[in-house]
Amino acid sequence: MARRFRVWQKKRGNRRTGSPKLGSFGEAVFFAAFFLLGCGGLAAVFATLVVPQWRANHEFVAGRCLVLDSRLGTKQADNITLYRPEIQIEYEVDGETYRNWTYDVRGEYSADEARAEKILAQFRPDPNRRCDCWYDPSDPNTVVLVRSSGWWAWLTLIVPFSFMVIGGGGLAYLVFSWGKSTERRAVLAGRAGSRGGNGHATSGFPCVPSAKNVTDSPGTTLAFRLPTEAATAWKLVVTILACLVWNGIVSVFAFGAIGGHLRGEPDWLLTLVLLPFAAVGAGLALFLVRQLLATTGVGPTLVEISDQPLRPGGSYRLFLSQTGRLRLDSLEVILACDEEATFRHGTNTRTETRRVYEQAVFSSQSSDVRPAAPFTAKCEVELPAGAMHSFKSDHNEVSWKLIVRGDAAGRPRFERAFPLIVHPPQNGNPDA
Repeated sequence: MARRFRVWQKKRGNRRTGSPKLGSFGEAVFFAAFFLLGCGGLAAVFATLVVPQWRANHEFVAGRCLVLDSRLGTKQADNITLYRPEIQIEYEVDGETYRNWTYDVRGEYSADEARAEKILAQFRPDPNRRCDCWYDPSDPNTVVLVRSSGWWAWLTLIVPFSFMVIGGGGLAYLVFSWGKSTERRAVLAGRAGSRGGNGHATSGFPCVPSAKNVTDSPGTTLAFRLPTEAATAWKLVVTILACLVWNGIVSVFAFGAIGGHLRGEPDWLLTLVLLPFAAVGAGLALFLVRQLLATTGVGPTLVEISDQPLRPGGSYRLFLSQTGRLRLDSLEVILACDEEATFRHGTNTRTETRRVYEQAVFSSQSSDVRPAAPFTAKCEVELPAGAMHSFKSDHNEVSWKLIVRGDAAGRPRFERAFPLIVHPPQNGNPDA
């Protein structure tokens, strides 16, 4: 029987909340519209402003012309009269004479009539005076009397680019918060405000992070649901931004290079220089697709634990739930401890991370996962009796985590980390 999509669903207790799928879909449509609008605006700005001006400044051929006539062009827009200077010129290209009305490549109107009149005064008809002009070698009927400085057209990119940043940032946030409860989103958003004055969370032990951030979300099977390590989501966000910025810049120059080839005037130096940059952009795009498949295509991974914070030598129950629609070739849960040190080497500051402990606590082979039937498992995790507790200072950090690794058929290998807080044993007794 097909699974029913509910607009309203029961969350916990007697409360009823809106469907997270419907809410996430609405947010995704909103941010995707912003992103696509920015992409369309960026393409329009390039096609109508940036590319014509760039060609006028770099590809048009210089020539000499005779001014035959001048006039003040006008048009009405929103009950306002707009003006532009129009000058008729005569010029020769390859022995053929052309006559056209022109001034600049933009051909735009302005409300500043005085400026337009001032420009016309500079181009009075004079049979004994010739002026500079620049024409399009592929279409000599396209000609200009002035070439713009160029900086103003690039400023117009700010508007569509801001739409792309808003839309792309919103989509990245949705990916970041995928599968997290409303409570967990609030915890992540307010985490910065809950830190101590030295930038680290405080607890009853010096330099031991507080367990507050991993105990704010209750579980459905066990006491606490663990949050996903923020570094995993930020890696995807950084990849999205890097891909957008890099390929956006490369596309600016690629547009001009491709246009030259289409006109039969290839710029081989520009083409050869662009090839390695385009290859890097393609690699970034491929890596982004793999990250998106590993993050959103697999489905959320939920890990719950019976207690927090943990103590060395203690034994704790775990509950694992893997959602989505896929076939798992393998899935394992690993208890790991990483040590990070920040130090100065000459004038440089370096950070090195080393894994000092790793132990498999659960493994499974060949499992089918369906939306209505997620993969679930229960297991036990035991911390070594002499383990170092969690620690964080300005130059050193000891962090414990549970790592879920999986291989899914037809998808990239995925790995998700869930931080743990380990406190020192009380009075030397790990079970206290």
